[in-house]
Amino acid sequence: MKAPLAASVSPELAAGGPIRHVVVVFQENHSFDNVLGAFCVQKARCDGTETGVLAPSAPGGSPTPYPLVRSPDVVPFVGHRPPDQELAVDGGRMDGWSRIPGCSASSSPPYGCLTQYQPGQVPNLVGLATQYALSDRTFEPAVSASWGSHLELASSTLDGFTGANPDAPRDDWGCGSRATARWRASPGSAVLQVPSCVPNRDGSGAFEPTPVRWVPTIMDRLDAAGLSWRIYAPGRGQSGYGWSICPSFADCLGSGQSANQVPDSQFASDAIAGRLPSLSVVVPMAGQSQHNRFSMALGDNWIGAVVNAVATGPDWSSTAVFITYDDCGCFYDHVPPPPGEGVRVPMVIVSPWAKPGFTDSTPASFDSLLAFCEHVFGLAPLSSADAGAYDYAASFNLPTSQPALAASTEGAHFGPDVVGRPAPPVVQELARGEARRLEAQRPDPEDPT
Repeated sequence: MKAPLAASVSPELAAGGPIRHVVVVFQENHSFDNVLGAFCVQKARCDGTETGVLAPSAPGGSPTPYPLVRSPDVVPFVGHRPPDQELAVDGGRMDGWSRIPGCSASSSPPYGCLTQYQPGQVPNLVGLATQYALSDRTFEPAVSASWGSHLELASSTLDGFTGANPDAPRDDWGCGSRATARWRASPGSAVLQVPSCVPNRDGSGAFEPTPVRWVPTIMDRLDAAGLSWRIYAPGRGQSGYGWSICPSFADCLGSGQSANQVPDSQFASDAIAGRLPSLSVVVPMAGQSQHNRFSMALGDNWIGAVVNAVATGPDWSSTAVFITYDDCGCFYDHVPPPPGEGVRVPMVIVSPWAKPGFTDSTPASFDSLLAFCEHVFGLAPLSSADAGAYDYAASFNLPTSQPALAASTEGAHFGPDVVGRPAPPVVQELARGEARRLEAQRPDPEDPT
């Protein structure tokens, strides 16, 4: 095995500083403009837009401006598989949106991917973005749907998978299933259908032999350093289990690491009781995920509750919370992605150490989340991607020189740059008919993303 790659660590994020807990809230399927674009325009604080662009109606025609209208609370269904994303981005011209499934004049709503949420529709997320920091240049690290994005969040690589979701219903992915996914040995080589599983070091763990290679995860790095972690996520048989990360890695699902995946409902009690691990990845059930065909308001309620649990617990002053979305959904965004990366996604950074009302425009991706964790916890990077990734250091007011903090200082305030706690969360009530329908809804088996 090769020696761990060397990482370039921002001085502010060197291990031993005041941040002892990192929480990643990983929501579903929205672009930056779709969720925060209107907020950015109204506040003139970040790079948002209120104008969409349709593709030319005929070869050689000029793109036709189309206003981004208010999105309904129930998130429209539009195509968001990797080929749909590539079609929409159109080589960086950002004008192919009307050619993706579910985004035509005859769709319901018409041109559903050219819609966006107003600040009052997502009051908790917008309130946090107003008080704390946000990044308006965080992109998918590759053109990928939900399963691939969750792989990358844990391992900084698609490990040869193409970014497409497994060919199975969303609740039956990973090493414990018989699902398969598209994989290639190297760029340009033939695409194979192989088990949707990253195997153990010896190649075992999938339902049949697989050419996929073992890769280390952030969970492995934390274990080796004697640091704690938990994935708060749906369990097997629950809606959203396929997003739960651990089942996609054989050496997590088939080892003692699997005990670190616990119900998402446990996060609030752990945070309030001061039991946060070093790293928490919080993955919602489908009903709170803001996924296509589910309620945006219920997801915003859930985000507010998650952050409130941290803010009212004793770990608040030593915690950084990152709220982001796994892929674009795929809703309009006007910023062309960097080469090889996917559509821009929302990123809100909540911490007493975050710069208040700050917009971080340094290019970043989910590899940046891994880099942040590696730097504050003193871990080796997982790949060249996270080794070279920007780590959101500019979003924080942290001392450049900080002695190791004694355990007895946990929960104390450490300096003049500490920002106050967020306001109590807003709880939105749904109309009775919408609430009943959503309560009975299961994810569409024809939509594995």
